[in-house]
Amino acid sequence: MQIRDLPYPDPGVPDARSGPRLLLWLGRMQLGGQLKSLAWGLLHFCGVAGLPLGVGMAVQAVVDRSGGDLLLAGAVIAVLGVATALGDTMLHRTAVTNWITAAARVQQLLARKASELGSALTRRVAAGEVVAVSTGDVEKIGWFVEAVSRFVAAAITVVVICVGLALYVPALGVVVAVGVPVLALAVLPLLPRATRRADVQREKAGRATELASDTVAGLRVLRGIGGEELFLGRYRDASQEVRRAAVRSARMWSLISAVQVLLPGLLLIAVVWHGAGLAGDGRIEVGELVTAFSAVTLLMYPLRHFEEIAMAYSFSRPSAMRAARVLALRRTTAPSGARHGTASGDLYDPLTRVLAPEGRFTAVVCGDPDAAGALAERLGGHPAEAPEGAVSVLLGGVPLDELALDEARAAVLVQDKDPVLLSGTLRELLDVPASGKTTAEDALAAAQCGDVLDALAQASLGLDGDGDGDPMRTRITERGRSLSGGQRQRLALARSLVADPEVLVLDEPTSAVDSHTETRIAAGIKELRAGRTTVVFASSPLLLDRADQVVFVRDGAVAAVGSHRELLHGDAGYRAVVTRETEEERLGAVDAMDEFRALDELEEIEESA
Repeated sequence: MQIRDLPYPDPGVPDARSGPRLLLWLGRMQLGGQLKSLAWGLLHFCGVAGLPLGVGMAVQAVVDRSGGDLLLAGAVIAVLGVATALGDTMLHRTAVTNWITAAARVQQLLARKASELGSALTRRVAAGEVVAVSTGDVEKIGWFVEAVSRFVAAAITVVVICVGLALYVPALGVVVAVGVPVLALAVLPLLPRATRRADVQREKAGRATELASDTVAGLRVLRGIGGEELFLGRYRDASQEVRRAAVRSARMWSLISAVQVLLPGLLLIAVVWHGAGLAGDGRIEVGELVTAFSAVTLLMYPLRHFEEIAMAYSFSRPSAMRAARVLALRRTTAPSGARHGTASGDLYDPLTRVLAPEGRFTAVVCGDPDAAGALAERLGGHPAEAPEGAVSVLLGGVPLDELALDEARAAVLVQDKDPVLLSGTLRELLDVPASGKTTAEDALAAAQCGDVLDALAQASLGLDGDGDGDPMRTRITERGRSLSGGQRQRLALARSLVADPEVLVLDEPTSAVDSHTETRIAAGIKELRAGRTTVVFASSPLLLDRADQVVFVRDGAVAAVGSHRELLHGDAGYRAVVTRETEEERLGAVDAMDEFRALDELEEIEESA
């Protein structure tokens, strides 16, 4: 896989049982790229490792006053230089490719999981953790994947150098062969402590990111209640904890780096001291001493990769663990994909017995807003938790969990009570998968977005050279923070109407607008969605009065079905939820209703007379 071929047609099924297993799975999936990187790494490192031999040959040729040997040494050095340069260039290309493709694979897996779980993702995993996994963590995971091949190439090179010196200069090669394993293993006792400190740092950084995300998301509310400084102080404290943890972690890694510099230096001193004595006794040639000295000096280069792989693993392991936790999440009802084709018909929930007839506008009233949100998600096939043995929601008699996920999503669209507006232009916001039967203009008109368009047009005047502002080109900030709550809600409703699904489920779509706008929105939804199944969770009489039927849900089951006016007159529990009356008011209303019925009967008698 090359970078230009991204994204992957299928990123695969990850082994998400643990962080190390996920890293191992990524390594297997990147095996082709790893082998390429290993081959180029061996060429590069072997070229570097061979340079001492060429230098030693050249020195010995000068000592022996042999022009032919000097020419041969020059040719060897030139070949090794070309191999080093070519290997380094291609190693960098393949290593970066491995890094980017591994990170892209994890990002695709996370995006697929987010699409699969929908709104349930942020209920089961903290928002800050999702942000950390999808940004910094994928980079660290990619770093470890690409570092593996370079480490293996460096390890093979170290072995080759040690074996070569033992054969070429046995008296010094034995010293190097004994010393190098000590160098490589000397930092092992320090790694567990360094890893623990790095884990603590990552954990604190994740909590700080989560706190920052939550603070920014609720900044407007915090300002309203005067809690802005309190939360900023909490983030300041969390940030200082991250800094202190990072300093403690850096101290340990600096100690490891110091050991990696000190011990090779001691080995170099030992080789030079011993080699000088051997050369003085005539037991080795000057060229052999230079070769051994140069080889030990260059050993520091591949040995640095031992520190890097340890560092990469300690940083990527907690990142991989977080990614594995997200990737291991499963839908409470997983689509089997046993059925294909577009489903249509009545929408029915066997658990609560809510029935939304095909092609009609159905309103659902629940006394508990949380229960309403959970039921709305269940109707869309995204239950937060499914009771054991519970049957999936049926669309035209077909269980939603028997449909392929894409088909189920296309058939039923749920807009929750707090919809998210992604950053981008208004045109990009409304550019969603749709049937094509509803235009953006019709959807915006039905959602009563005229004043929103006027405000966006004023904001876009500076973008157009002719001075004629186009609201469709105006950029909307992340989560629509530049808009009011009612404006965000209406744009989100317009986006849902443009999609024009077979079944549209709306959870409190008009809770942030005034009564006059709410009345027009209710009429617009009913007109635009004529002939399509629409389910609206609401408690506003203005919206309920437009519905073809109203379903009253109490204690997790349907308690009454009828028109809004029928239920208002005939069901005290429904009336209490819709009018928000107290117990005394409800008892008084009962007496008033008796009087109204008596008056109605008297009028009927008078008319018949």
